[in-house]
Amino acid sequence: MKLGYFMQPVHDPLKDYHLALAEDTEAIIYADQLGFDEAWVGEHLTTAAEPITSPLIFMANLIARTQQIKFGTGVICLPQYHPAVIAGYAAMFDHLSEGRFIMGVGPGGLPPDFELFGLMDADRNQMMVESLDMILKIWEGEPPYTIKGDFWNTQVEDWHVDKLGLGRMVKPFQKPHPPIALSALSPNSSTIRLAAKRDWDPISANFIGAWSVSSHWRVYAEECELNSRVADNSRWRVARSIFVADSDEEAENVVMEPNGSFMHYYEYLFEIFERSEMKAAIVVNPEDDPNQITPIGMVNNFVIRGSAETVTSQLIDFYYQVGGFGTILMTAHDWIDKAKMKRSMELMATRVLPAVNQYLTASD
Repeated sequence: MKLGYFMQPVHDPLKDYHLALAEDTEAIIYADQLGFDEAWVGEHLTTAAEPITSPLIFMANLIARTQQIKFGTGVICLPQYHPAVIAGYAAMFDHLSEGRFIMGVGPGGLPPDFELFGLMDADRNQMMVESLDMILKIWEGEPPYTIKGDFWNTQVEDWHVDKLGLGRMVKPFQKPHPPIALSALSPNSSTIRLAAKRDWDPISANFIGAWSVSSHWRVYAEECELNSRVADNSRWRVARSIFVADSDEEAENVVMEPNGSFMHYYEYLFEIFERSEMKAAIVVNPEDDPNQITPIGMVNNFVIRGSAETVTSQLIDFYYQVGGFGTILMTAHDWIDKAKMKRSMELMATRVLPAVNQYLTASD
């Protein structure tokens, strides 16, 4: 099992913006020092709680300050941009990072962002597919470009002057292109099915029940079989809220603290899902009544927590419960207590992950 770091991020909306960016930067640098394999960063433009407006810009600041960690966009919300813009930006980032790039994409997930771009009633899933197809055609092709779609057109014909380099768009560093990953939330996700159909990597969200996570792999494996491929669960990334402390008691106190970062995280998500009438996607068990969901219940059920030994046991149980996966993405939470959050990352990297892998190896 590999270890990654997933950062939406979710901060106290009153936190100073400069401080939030500084802490997020420090967290990824520290993850790199601890040997985390990947760091994934989200994208939103209309929330003070999730204030990274461009994961590519944010992560470009980290390329020279890290040694080995790979950077994943978690995710670029494709319906919000012309595909040619993302094709250019992503290809350049791939070169700047010398291939330490995984392009996570999605249809978007925050209603005020949809409202900002006039996409509230749009078919965002279809827009995502068209955008990604257009990006790949740009990367695969040469000018003149004439790519027509239902939502966008890309054309460079009259100003294709090859001897001047005009009309030519940059290609990625990785060939034929960076790995592509799609994130999924809903049970039996159609996005996961698309990932399997197109041979892209799946990512499962951290604030859903284990039964829903398990459904993602079942759908992915089914679609791979339909396309004459064997599903490889080493490509599957699963995000989870995890807090590791020096004792079970300390971990419980931090996670269940009413004014703590874990409670704030799930209160924030709960309010969004309730307002958007999507609570059915986040029930703990499939038979649960969505109207009975509470932020405390989400924290209690979705956060893996305890000492290194306890978290190791819980993570192994979760691994087998959902069907096995290749990378656990430890979710970032606001550094209300910086020392304890960094200690949690340290224990996860130096004690939990080695113990999990030792167990999995012995069980093979």
